[in-house]
Amino acid sequence: MSSNRIWVLLVLGGCLPMSGCMDKLAEPVRPVLSTVVTPMQSDGAVIVGTVQPQFKTDLGFRVLGHLIARPVNVGDRVDKGQIVAAIDPIALELAVRSAAADLVSSRAQLSNATGVEGRQRTLIETDATSKATLEAAEQARAAAQSSVVRAQANLTKAQEQLGYTQLKADFTGVVTAVSAQVGQVVTPGQSVVTIARPDIREAVIDVSEEIASDLRIGLQFTVSLQIDPEVHSDGRVREIAPQADATTRLRRIRITLDDPPATFRLGTTVVVNMSGSRKALWLPRSAILSKDGQTMVWLLDSSTSTVTLRTVEIASDDRNSVRLESGLEPGVRVVTAGVHSLKEGQKVRLDQEPVQ
Repeated sequence: MSSNRIWVLLVLGGCLPMSGCMDKLAEPVRPVLSTVVTPMQSDGAVIVGTVQPQFKTDLGFRVLGHLIARPVNVGDRVDKGQIVAAIDPIALELAVRSAAADLVSSRAQLSNATGVEGRQRTLIETDATSKATLEAAEQARAAAQSSVVRAQANLTKAQEQLGYTQLKADFTGVVTAVSAQVGQVVTPGQSVVTIARPDIREAVIDVSEEIASDLRIGLQFTVSLQIDPEVHSDGRVREIAPQADATTRLRRIRITLDDPPATFRLGTTVVVNMSGSRKALWLPRSAILSKDGQTMVWLLDSSTSTVTLRTVEIASDDRNSVRLESGLEPGVRVVTAGVHSLKEGQKVRLDQEPVQ
């Protein structure tokens, strides 16, 4: 047997007892995709919005009717209790007259039934009538009394409905919209006039999901006129829409203005400086690994090219990304693809890096 053949056999025999060495040596270096966690740069962003009233009311009639008057128009100032629209009252006036006549008739019947009952009581004392006749008279008087109560209630209802023919302002404000014209038939609840309170104004803006998720109630912003940025007012977030608009995918933010100048009229275009917002950490949804009831990500150590699990807490998410509440610091590198096939301490390489 040649010396070369003997050497090969010896080498193979020495490796056979080491059953795990071949597997370990054969384990490939897995390529991965990753990203560096960077705060979303929302500071300095400027969002365009409009000045709108915080309180406004759509006024409508409670009854069906033909609109015969609407003395106000858009921009008019109205006082509390002022008539802003009216419908034809003839039908309801007739209903009031009918109810009043029914009340008079019911009272007459009650007076007659009361007299009959009194006479029957007098006759029963002399045994000139029967007890059954007296009881019948008492029942007739009670029925007549109930008819009076019912007629009175019907008259009150008819008078109240007659008052519905006039539409009055609930508070002092400005007319911002009219939705019906004289001559039109309006239905109960249909908006006729919209009145807003101009004393409490707010800036209304629409922002992306990323920005909205990092806002909170009470956060302060600076709001300026678009045509003159030198004119500005401070404001605080009053309301954050819980869901994005189905069409624009934007969420509406309402910022109450603190003592805004007179030039901040309703409908004016303003810009909001988002300098008060915080920087948020966002990751692709593909980077999140759910394991043992916990939310984790794979950290990539660039010096050793190995991965380590890190538990994180999610503040909010959408269809494609998540916002982190805690668990990571800016600047770390996180695996964004293949998170379900990695092992603790596994050797990896960036997919865009060439094979060594």
